[in-house]
Amino acid sequence: MHGMQFWVGILILLLTGTAQAASGDAALALFKSRCVKCHGKGGKVKGDLDLLNIKTTARLSEDLEMLQTILNVLEAGEMPPEKEPSLKPAVRAVVVADLQKILREASADSGYAPTPIRRMNRLQYNNAVEDLFKLKVSVFPLPEKMMRDRSGYFAKALGGEVRKMPNTVTVSSRPLGKSGLIEPRLAGVGPFPQDPRAEHGFDNRGDHLSLSPILLEAFFKLSRRIVESPNFDRLTVGIWGEFFLEPTEGEVKNAVRKRLRRFMTRAFRRPVEEALLNRYTQHALRQIGAGMSFTGAMKEAASAVLSSPRFLYLYNQPAATFKTESMDGYDLASRMSFFLWGSIPDDELLQLAGNGELAKSAVRKAQVKRMLASPKLKRFCDSFPSQWLQLDRIVSVVPDEIKYKDFFFAAPNYRASMDMMMEPLLLFETVLIENRSILEFIDSKYTYRSGRLRKWYGDVPTGKIGGPVTMQFTRQPVTDRRQGGVITNAAVMTMTSGPDKTKPITRGAWIAGVIFNAPPEPPPADVPPLENPKATEKNLTVRERFAAHRERADCAGCHAKLDPFGFALENFDPVGRWRDSYENGRLVDVSGVLFRRHAFSNLLEFKDALLAEKDRFTRAFAGHMLSYALSRGLTPADASALDRITEKTIAGGYRLQTLLHEVVQSPPFVSKPRSELVSPKSPKTAIK
Repeated sequence: MHGMQFWVGILILLLTGTAQAASGDAALALFKSRCVKCHGKGGKVKGDLDLLNIKTTARLSEDLEMLQTILNVLEAGEMPPEKEPSLKPAVRAVVVADLQKILREASADSGYAPTPIRRMNRLQYNNAVEDLFKLKVSVFPLPEKMMRDRSGYFAKALGGEVRKMPNTVTVSSRPLGKSGLIEPRLAGVGPFPQDPRAEHGFDNRGDHLSLSPILLEAFFKLSRRIVESPNFDRLTVGIWGEFFLEPTEGEVKNAVRKRLRRFMTRAFRRPVEEALLNRYTQHALRQIGAGMSFTGAMKEAASAVLSSPRFLYLYNQPAATFKTESMDGYDLASRMSFFLWGSIPDDELLQLAGNGELAKSAVRKAQVKRMLASPKLKRFCDSFPSQWLQLDRIVSVVPDEIKYKDFFFAAPNYRASMDMMMEPLLLFETVLIENRSILEFIDSKYTYRSGRLRKWYGDVPTGKIGGPVTMQFTRQPVTDRRQGGVITNAAVMTMTSGPDKTKPITRGAWIAGVIFNAPPEPPPADVPPLENPKATEKNLTVRERFAAHRERADCAGCHAKLDPFGFALENFDPVGRWRDSYENGRLVDVSGVLFRRHAFSNLLEFKDALLAEKDRFTRAFAGHMLSYALSRGLTPADASALDRITEKTIAGGYRLQTLLHEVVQSPPFVSKPRSELVSPKSPKTAIK
């Protein structure tokens, strides 16, 4: 009887239109007839989701996390489960639209999630100090910058009338290559510890960047080492003459005050208060009066600025109410500059912030266009793509040295992974600089490869293969669709494998989290790892050996999601080379069904299935980008903005720069966050 009521209700909604029906009718009818038997009825609560007592829209709106979760699984086609009759596409569309409307209305009253006050991470600190002093050298070595431009290709690519990556580039690996960390930098200045990226996010997340008293003391000592470095002088410091050099004429007091005003305004990203400026000025003048040189006193002042929380902390002034309020112009300038340049805003951004022009959409668009043409954009490429792709994982990968001898190409321990990691990074930079489609991350018709990498893939190497210091990469067409994109390159295939065997579930989890922004829950604690095959299992395929895991009730759900991703890539061995069969002679079976919609039997059909879900990928990638830009995880309140970014990107031909523009124009980006002192109407707002 309940089932009949559900279908009659849905039929009425389809005939009359959802706009004329009470919001929530379709969803509530679905819960009652199809969902509660597993989610609430008889005390059965699968997935910790109890829908039995949700009988009104108001009740559904009380928990935005739950509402977002329900919406996600229905949109993805994950519910109802495979053993149950599936929903007709038209019915699913009605229910999804119903839930989206409820979510929009409920989240409109919750405000945008607060971004915790946070310090700069290590890369941002280095960049900010470089820009503040206009340094011609780095502050300290940064191994997290995985690829170093050795031929100046990035600036050249941006400099022409038509922005295009050169056909040949020279790079070096910072964490894996010889001399990759040797570059001009301030002598005697060492970095503070690297900030790890969030498990499913980035290293600029506010909830990961605290500043303890011990660390604050370390920053003070670091600021002293910077200004006291032996090569911190007129040859390396671009503002030496205008800031540190004693004035030849005029009153010293006025010169100190004028110089500090400009310096502190740039460092603190907003006009400095007069009282604070007076304190810094008076301190410098006292030092000079006590016999210290003008240059020495200004170094003292600069050190104090660098160790100030106003420099170290990034903070967005919150809204006082739940109503959407435009962000302060100076906060917006900082948000834009730390997003695309990983550093403090320049004079033009600060000027536009001060006169209110940055609040205008057209002005922001022009500024983003300018920022995308600046060589400082390389800093964005040093940070976002490697973290999005989780390429830090390849640094610690060590395949079996006996089985894969050629992986180790030079003593003492130089590995082919040094070349591998460059391929996806150069692809990302090409898509960005040339404003190409983000769908090329799934399937590209070109790539960049070194001689060693061409040999690794079985091609004929051309030119010098190169040693562990620098590598020359050349752009080449991809004629075999098994290659191309970021998924099937050797870097990803190797870093998601063990020393001597592939890990389909690890690969599947990587695709779920990186490509579709839906990382799986951790496995149950009592699930044993897949052990080496026993004598009786020698003739089994990897898929067959995983059968026991899939049969567990608490594992089946995740395996249903991850197996199609992971086993689709089984033709790639543990070091990313193609194979048709396993060592036991059994053929590799990659067949599966993607999202319960797209059946595939080989890798090319799997790529086609991924491209059939290109809009889903676009929204997932936009979610990664918006999270990076906001320095926080996303919440249901961001969902409507994320939908709009996705729609605009699709309409713009899936181009990466279109997506970046839309992120900067989005309401969460330009609006004040909710105050942490003001509780939202719904206490639960995080997207799982």
